[in-house]
Amino acid sequence: MIAAAFGRGCRVLRSVSHFECRAQHTKAAPKHEAGSGFNFELTEQQKEFQATARKFAREEIIPVACDYDKSGEYPFPLIKRAWELGLVNPYIPESYSGLGLGTFDSCLIFEELAYGCTGVQTVIETNSLGQMPVILAGNDQQKKKYLWRVTEQLLMCAYCVTEPSAGSDVAGIKTRAQKKGDEYVINGQKMWITNGGKANWYFLLAHSNPDPKAPTSKAFTVFIVDPDTPGTHIGKKELNMGQRCSDTRGITFEDVRVPKENVLIAEGAGFKIAMGAFDRTRPTVAAGAVGLAQRALDEATKYALDRKTFGKLLVEHQGVPFLLAEMAMKVELATLSYQRAAWEVDSSRWNTFDASIANAFAGDVTNQLATDAVQIFGGCGFNTEYPVEKLMRDAKIYQIYEGTAQIQRLIIAREHIEKYKN
Repeated sequence: MIAAAFGRGCRVLRSVSHFECRAQHTKAAPKHEAGSGFNFELTEQQKEFQATARKFAREEIIPVACDYDKSGEYPFPLIKRAWELGLVNPYIPESYSGLGLGTFDSCLIFEELAYGCTGVQTVIETNSLGQMPVILAGNDQQKKKYLWRVTEQLLMCAYCVTEPSAGSDVAGIKTRAQKKGDEYVINGQKMWITNGGKANWYFLLAHSNPDPKAPTSKAFTVFIVDPDTPGTHIGKKELNMGQRCSDTRGITFEDVRVPKENVLIAEGAGFKIAMGAFDRTRPTVAAGAVGLAQRALDEATKYALDRKTFGKLLVEHQGVPFLLAEMAMKVELATLSYQRAAWEVDSSRWNTFDASIANAFAGDVTNQLATDAVQIFGGCGFNTEYPVEKLMRDAKIYQIYEGTAQIQRLIIAREHIEKYKN
């Protein structure tokens, strides 16, 4: 029944323009005709994606988001509904029963979902992060086995890279994979794994080269690991500051045996695959941050137009509209930033520089706007009965995951300086 519903959802989205924009955003951009210049107009199909996600977020996510935040319960009914609408698994190619969208189109969806609740959006977006290495580097057999199943029924997956002592420092991970015959034996611990307790399969990065001096480019291998494999131990659900409905856990691997058929590309190719996935997904993280920032701006503006102090509406006091103007400027610039990074990757261009700019800038902006929204609400903003308190807690993670704000600046500086060396 669920599969049939998902099929209907996909057909609704596919019918709009026979995926004209998919072709536009998953192939190298064609040369512009003389005088055509930039075009900031969305295609009709992109507008349809955006409208579908917006309606779902505002009519179905927002009314229950606070309840999930308080209970910490995994939002399975919302994920199921999003899956039925075709808003989950956007990157999976059509040849494996997916939508086959590019990064730009997916960002439009994730921004709208984040407007409703970034906890729900993160669960769905991280599902795409876990799939991305298989989409980019999996062989046909691996794609048929692992991608097809998540389009035929509602199944989640997870991206297992972060460890207790290695977050942004991906090269410092300690999980080991030792080859024994036609299998690899994996030992180690992963931490802060979104969807960790709900995933049907894991993407896992492990150190596989026995030479301690091996370069990063040859030291790591990536595996697809089934969570029911003996030796896989799933930890307790973490209670985080924000995005509390997200299922975040530690996972321990003790003598977990993985067949060589579950290696992506080949032994030693892991680091490049993992970093390639980040280049694809960092714009979507930035899009999620923008969705939260837009929500903060909207809530603050509506409150300022309703609340009176000293006999006047808040919006009639000079300081408040100036603050709203600053907030609006930052939302617009963060939007352009993630869209540029998404356009780069969909145009088959190197987007590391732009992806890190989008991630760092949008992460900072969403934290600034969430704080500003609380300030405009005053004492009410500090209370859980009003929406901006949750926004402020949810925002913080955008300066931490998929590379902290500081790591993004290191990447930006490195890429910027390299331009002047060549």
